[in-house]
This record gives sequence, structure tokens and C-alpha cells, in this order.
Amino acid sequence: MFCPLKKGVKSHMRPDQLYDQALAHMERTVHQLAKRVPQPQVVPYKDGFVFRHIEKTTHQALVQKLARLVSSLHATRLLMTHGFVQEQAALQRVLDELQEDVTFLAFGVIFNKWMPLHDNYLAAFFEEEFDAETAIDSTQKRPMIPRKKIRAWIASMEGGLDKSRGVEVTRTISKAYSGYVHAASPHIMDMYGGNPPAFHMHGMLGTPRHVEHRADLWNYFYRTIIAFGFTAKAFGDDELFVTIREFADEFARISGKDYQSQEWDEA
Repeated sequence: MFCPLKKGVKSHMRPDQLYDQALAHMERTVHQLAKRVPQPQVVPYKDGFVFRHIEKTTHQALVQKLARLVSSLHATRLLMTHGFVQEQAALQRVLDELQEDVTFLAFGVIFNKWMPLHDNYLAAFFEEEFDAETAIDSTQKRPMIPRKKIRAWIASMEGGLDKSRGVEVTRTISKAYSGYVHAASPHIMDMYGGNPPAFHMHGMLGTPRHVEHRADLWNYFYRTIIAFGFTAKAFGDDELFVTIREFADEFARISGKDYQSQEWDEA
């Protein structure tokens, strides 16, 4: 599913080629993992039907989260390509939470540290949006597990940074991107510039902001690859985990990265 990149490859690999390979591996892996869990069933819904996972297992949730991660990564890349960096950054906030969700669930399995918090999370995740014929008549109120609790639990498992600092780091990143989601003034003003100055509403291709956000996309590819590795471990598939780890190492080497968002030579 994940094929390690060839050793020694660098000068002939462009960012788009590297991203294409990563996405292709991710998609194949989602399809393969989806076959290892109880399959979605047809459930009557209004005048038709929907597909649902009846068992509502942790591994079913992990597969769903990975599928959404890959879809959102495709969309983020598309926005970046056309210079819509505000929208790209808003979607990266979604990617942040998806990656946290995968880590939270996978670590619970990997380290055998399943908590009531995990049960509550899964119950909320699988809960239907509506329990009546119309949205207006629905009494459903989906509970939301506080993000700070998920981040605190992950920080407690990761080690290294102390727990409070780990939580603060992820909170700070989330707050930075929430400005794009909620359209805060300082973030909107990133769209303003030029000679004469004006709002750029058709994307920001060729601007310094575009260069910054194009570089930042690397982080989301790398972290998504890591999320796939955690999931492989949660599935007990050590062979898959090793191939993902090797791919991640080569991905970082080829692009000249070490957990940093810097551009690399596309020539």
C-alpha cells in the first residue's frame, strides 16, 4: 500500500510529484483498511437509504477519519494551487482536528489506555444528526467532546514536552488558524495589498502570502502520513507501519524538511 520512495531520489522529484505519490498511497491504504472492518450496511432513510456502520467500532471510526483526511488534503492542495490561501488555512484547521482525532483513537488502542473519554467521543461521532422527519422537528443534540480534553490526553501520552506545554502548543496553533475560519480582521487584511492597495478576492497567486501557505502545506502532508502510521499500529499491522515510517522518512529527506515549513527547490 505505502511503497517506500527510492533511495537517492531528490533532484528529479518535484513537490507535486511527491504529493501525488503520497495521496495515491493514502487512498489505496484507506481502501485496504476499509476491507478489514465490518462493512457499512444499507439503512432506510426517509424515502431512500443511507450507508452506516452498524457496529460503531473504533477501527471503523479510524477508517472514516482517514478517508476525510485524504479528501480534505486534496481540497487544501487545490485551494493552494489557485492561490486561495485564506480558504486553504481554514481547511487546515479541519485537518488539524482530524489528525488529532486519529491520534486520540489510535493511541487509545496502541497503548491500551482506553478511557471513558474515548467511549464518549465515539458515541458522539456515530450519533445521527436528526431523529425526526425534518430538521426542525429533530430533538437531537450532538454532544461535543471538548477539544482541550482530547489535546490534554494526547499530550499526556506523547511525553517529551510537559503536558501543559503540549496542550498550549496545539491550542496556539488552533487559535491561529481559527482566525481564518471565523474571518477575524487581521486574517482578512492579509488579502489586502498591492499598488494601489486593494482586497484580492480571486486568490493570491504570486504574492508573498501564497509562498508562505504553499510552504505550510508540507506540514499537513507529513502529519497525515504520520496519522496513517498510527492507524496501522492500531490495526496491529506492523508491516504496514514500517512501510509508512520509511515513506515518511524519505518524504522528509527528499523535500529537505525536518518538521519545518520551508520551500524546496522545484527545478
